[in-house]
Amino acid sequence: MSDTASPWLVVGLGNPGPEYAANRHNVGFMVADLLAERMSGRFKAHKARAQVVEGRVGPPGPASRRVVVAKPTSFMNLSGGPTTALRDFYKVPVDQIIAVHDELDIDYGALRLKLGGGDNGHNGLKSITKSLGPDYFRVRFGIGRPPGRMDVAAFVLKDFSGTERKELDYFVDRAADAVETLIVDGLERAQSTYNS
Repeated sequence: MSDTASPWLVVGLGNPGPEYAANRHNVGFMVADLLAERMSGRFKAHKARAQVVEGRVGPPGPASRRVVVAKPTSFMNLSGGPTTALRDFYKVPVDQIIAVHDELDIDYGALRLKLGGGDNGHNGLKSITKSLGPDYFRVRFGIGRPPGRMDVAAFVLKDFSGTERKELDYFVDRAADAVETLIVDGLERAQSTYNS
């Protein structure tokens, strides 16, 4: 059962640096940026090799929840180190950790929320699972499969296409809503609303 004294930890997955900022692989960072903006917070460097914002989500009063939104400053395949360090620093139970990440096996813009599971070849999840075990929440943001014979690694490290960018803000907004609903109302409510 979630511990109301401990904050939730939302880890947006991505690669640091301006050359990666608009990549498909960085959609977790995009959702983290929007959540920080909604909490009127600014990212600050944390010794856990991450940028963090602390705030609250949910209705004002006792129903609101403390949240730490983080963007690891390590590369994607090393996300487990910063995530574990933040868990220890903020004393977050593993069932109050949410990883927000890109997902190849889901159509562009579709969302799937779940607790636990495999890493599906995603290097960020692989690293977090190695550090924490698999029992954390995932908000999976569909980016679809690469066209033709395009290499998967090349595809995820490319920017969203012009057509995709037209709807990207809407989908990122929806993913941020899903994260907030998961924290405030629980997984079932969030899945029934957002699992497309």
